Order: sequence, then C-alpha cells, then structure tokens
Amino acid sequence: MEVKKRIGILTGGGDCPGLNAAIRATTKAALKMDYEVIGFHDGWEGLLFNRSEALDRIKTSGIIDRGGTILGASRTSPFKIKDGPQRVLDTFNEFGLRALVVLGGEGTLSVASQLYEKGLPLVGIPKTIDNDVKETDFTIGFQTAVQIATDALDRLRSTAASHHRVMILEVMGRRTGWIATYAGMANGADAILIPEIPMDEKSTDELCNMLESRNQRGINFSIVVVAEGVQLGGEVIFKPSLPMDKHEDPDRLGGVGQVLATLIERKTGLHVRVSSLDYIQRGGTPVAYDRSLATAFGVKAVELISKNRFGEMTALRGNSIHSVPLQKVADGIKTVNMSAYKIAKIFFG
Repeated sequence: MEVKKRIGILTGGGDCPGLNAAIRATTKAALKMDYEVIGFHDGWEGLLFNRSEALDRIKTSGIIDRGGTILGASRTSPFKIKDGPQRVLDTFNEFGLRALVVLGGEGTLSVASQLYEKGLPLVGIPKTIDNDVKETDFTIGFQTAVQIATDALDRLRSTAASHHRVMILEVMGRRTGWIATYAGMANGADAILIPEIPMDEKSTDELCNMLESRNQRGINFSIVVVAEGVQLGGEVIFKPSLPMDKHEDPDRLGGVGQVLATLIERKTGLHVRVSSLDYIQRGGTPVAYDRSLATAFGVKAVELISKNRFGEMTALRGNSIHSVPLQKVADGIKTVNMSAYKIAKIFFG
C-alpha cells in the first residue's frame, strides 16, 4: 500500500505577527511537493489531545497579512503532562506523518529539541517578538513589534514636548531588550533600559541626573524606553494584580515603568507619565519584513524535510536563509548585541 506523504505543523508559545504567513508558506510549499498538511491546534496541545485539521490552498489563502495564528497557540509543554512525550509520538504516528514543523520561540523550540532526541522527526521555525532565539539574526514577529513600539514613541514625543514631561514607554522583553534597543534607537530615545543591564541605585541616580541636566539645558522633555524585564535594585517587577509564583510566568511581568516613574519624580521633581504597549506589540498586521521572512522560513522548512534533515531550525544570517541544529538553539537565549546598544547610547541625554 502506498504511504501518504504527510507533514504536520503547529504554532507554540505566544502569538506574534507573521505566524499565518509562515503557515501559508509551509503549507503551499508542501502541497507543491505533493505532501498533505495537517495543522495541529493550540501548540503541543494539538498533538497531546488530538486536535487538528487538514490544511489546503483555500484555508491558507488570504492570510499572509493576518495577525495571530489560524491554528491557535499555547504554552503547554508535553514534558509537564503525564506521558506527554509519548502521547505526542503516538499522535504523530497515528497520522502517519513524515515530519512536524514547529513554529516557536526559545521555550517551544527547546521542547522540540528534546522531542527530536526522543525520536520525533521535526524542523523548527523561530518566531518571537523578543528576538531572543539563538543562531538567527532575526525571528518572525520582531520587526513588527519594533515598528509598533517606534510608532508609539514617535507619538509620545509630541505629547512629551507639549507638556514638558518625561515620557516612559514600557515594552515587552522578559530577559532581553531587543525591542527596547531597536525601537529606542529608531526614535532617538534619551535613555533605553534593558534586562542585560540591571538598574541599581547608582545607575538610577545617573538616569535622574541626565534627565535633570536636559531640563537645565532648556530641553524640557525626555523619552525613556524600558523593557518589562529590567531589574530595579536586583528585583524584577511583576504586575500588581497578579501574585508572583515560583514559575515566573512571563505573562505576569509588568509595572517596571510605573515604579521607575515614581523614583524619577521623587528624586527630580520632574513630571513623568507612563505608557505600556503590553499585548498590542504581539497583535495585528505584520510588516512586510516579517511576511517575507516568514515566507522564506516556511519554504526552507519544507526543503529540509524533503532532504530528511530533521532536528534543524531555519535561520537568517545576513541576507541568507540557513539551517542550524536545534540543540544549539535550545542552549540558552540570545541577548542584545551590545554594539547596537552602544550606537543608541551615543545619543542618550
């Protein structure tokens, strides 16, 4: 009996702009090579609880510019479910899949790497607005998040100048400050605070002195960008309405901008206002760059499957699409390039 050529695809972790473009590209590239495509719903939950649908040209048409993911997403890990890895393998085999395409960030791809070691043939595609996945210059969703943050900063600047205020914009960035760095640099922000550089009493005083100095020079407004994961006095700030737990759920981070504003007002007497983009950064229409990157990654993933090159992830290096072993990706996160940060820092104050 002829064995059907069939692959699966899922989107794990948090949503981000460009996921649908990647689903579309993967599906259409696979169909051209006579593969059937099965989409699994809500990340790994689709394989754990057998929730899926067949994808075709009709279902993936007209979605390249749509935010979110038509397959749904979740942060569920098979390794936190009883017999989870085996259940994933059983569902994979039940569908007769040749391979699985996994779209995810550092967490989802780390799980993918472990499942590959257990015998699951798969290929990874990096996506996250945080841009903290190792071995690739950029991830799907990052450029859109930067553009959204930059647009917000541009709007805050006019308000800051009109009312002679310090405006703080809090952006996403649990453990890295990629969005803050690139958006702040694009806007010409007067200070960019990132998790890679914790804030202690000395650095807080230096920030306040810089803001006061601007005011004394006749520049009566300032723009400060802060990533949500910035430590103040050695502590990460969590949303007041949600208790901190031992798992440090990334969705619970937030509020560092307001704490910082209180410190600045107390030390300087300047008028400070805070805005937070929160989930706005993760939703909506992807910019052209993310659509193009997602398309290239999807095509590359199918190419890897056709060549039986499993346990790899698509990656951007310079202007070229490559692939790297998932094991390298699972080994920690990619922190901000300090050369880029130093360029932005030249214009502080």
